[in-house]
Amino acid sequence: MSALELPAPAPLLQRRGWVLFLVALVVVCVLAPLLNLWVPEGSAFHLSDYGVALCARIMCYAICALAMDLIWGYCGILSLGHGLFFALGGYMMGMYLMRQIGTDGNYKSELPDFMVFLDWKELPWHWALSDSFIATLLLVVLVPGLVALVFGFFAFRSRIKGVYFSIITQALTFAAMLLFFRNETGFGGNNGFTDFKRILGVAIATPQTRMVLFVLTGLTLLGFFLMARWLVTAKFGRVLQAIRDAESRVMFSGYNPLGYKLTIWVISAVMCGVAGALYVPQIGIINPGEMSPANSIEIAVWTAVGGRGTLIGPILGAFAVNGAKSWLTVTAPEYWLYFLGGLFIAVTLFMPDGLVGLARRLRDRFKR
Repeated sequence: MSALELPAPAPLLQRRGWVLFLVALVVVCVLAPLLNLWVPEGSAFHLSDYGVALCARIMCYAICALAMDLIWGYCGILSLGHGLFFALGGYMMGMYLMRQIGTDGNYKSELPDFMVFLDWKELPWHWALSDSFIATLLLVVLVPGLVALVFGFFAFRSRIKGVYFSIITQALTFAAMLLFFRNETGFGGNNGFTDFKRILGVAIATPQTRMVLFVLTGLTLLGFFLMARWLVTAKFGRVLQAIRDAESRVMFSGYNPLGYKLTIWVISAVMCGVAGALYVPQIGIINPGEMSPANSIEIAVWTAVGGRGTLIGPILGAFAVNGAKSWLTVTAPEYWLYFLGGLFIAVTLFMPDGLVGLARRLRDRFKR
């Protein structure tokens, strides 16, 4: 009796995929810096500082959309609270950047300006490690990860799923937003953190520093894409998709869904935290508004528009929706929310597979 032959593992990327990945790598690491720093401003090929900041911001959003795709597209868990993890990562980096201001603030104090204004005499306990960049990097990962771990453990163990899980995650981020709005929590209240001046002792507003942050953001997005691709093509990813399609059958097959769902949930939260940490020094502000439920809903919209369960689709969706938002909020700001709602309805009714699914159908039609 011949031994059962298991199918060969799927490659990380096909040849065309690797070509497109290398093209994206060249654009991020070579082309964008060249067009921004070396091409004169009067040239038609010059990439403006505004363009750099816009692309960097959208790449941070694309990381969040990719994280959403891992839990929603591949595991069937719709979260409406991922804005919380994004904001937590941003706040961890914002605390470090506030400490980097030193005595250059308006009040010439070692304490952040908002603490001096509120008549605080010393830093609260949770600011103890905020002057260390290494500790900040660890907190960017640990804080969102621990919050997700605790919340996910109790939610998944109780077998909360579907719309009930979505509502609970939305309530979680709304409660956190209200908490961070309070001045006594030590997070800047309504205004949050802003007026950053340095990172690692280097001026943050220079074109060179902003380009370094841009490249780091692009590399992080590409790295997370490869990691996500590796996860979903491995056995772990196949179990996640089985949980999405028929969780009860997975349990009858001897697998415990709790560990798989909790693992991908924490990974997704950490990805959003890293995106938030990259977002703050480039945009220059972080406040509780980033935790609003509307922001978390937008992450789901980007994922749905691009195409769930595709990895590349949410990235394209983040660029498409935010590109349209940047244009519409300038030309017709009063219609943006109507456009966003209409877009989500149209995608749900007519393009359930998003832009990636539409492209596939068009390709198949032209092949006939």
